[in-house]
Amino acid sequence: MNCKTNADGTSCLKVCEDSTAEDLEPIAEAIHALLGIPVTIRSLNNYGIRMERGEVVDRNYTGPVLEEVIRVNKIIRMVPAEGAYKGKAVVVAPIRTLEGSVIGAVGVVDLVAALDILSMFREYPGIVDEVEESKKKLQ
Repeated sequence: MNCKTNADGTSCLKVCEDSTAEDLEPIAEAIHALLGIPVTIRSLNNYGIRMERGEVVDRNYTGPVLEEVIRVNKIIRMVPAEGAYKGKAVVVAPIRTLEGSVIGAVGVVDLVAALDILSMFREYPGIVDEVEESKKKLQ
């Protein structure tokens, strides 16, 4: 990713397969700030960032799911058997060019997989009504 300041003072971030952890840090920070959950990101050719609790905890990070997503160029939702998030549900998506080539991957802890949906519906029965009402509006 090349960061440059233009003559008019604007900045541009450009992601590529050779982006470094330093290059990817602004993206990791933004995603982490939005979601408030652990975030990992790396490029195709360089290790990247792992962020937790508002801090970068690793600037030379890769994980088994990030690597698999880069290899297969598909979103993966799983519970890894190894790595920093062993035993925790994660979702990792490829970062692609407009042509569809993978140039990196970004992942988060999968909050949806961590929710106990059945208990949520028991505690909030109105959710089903809200979902049904929304479906009718979409039709």
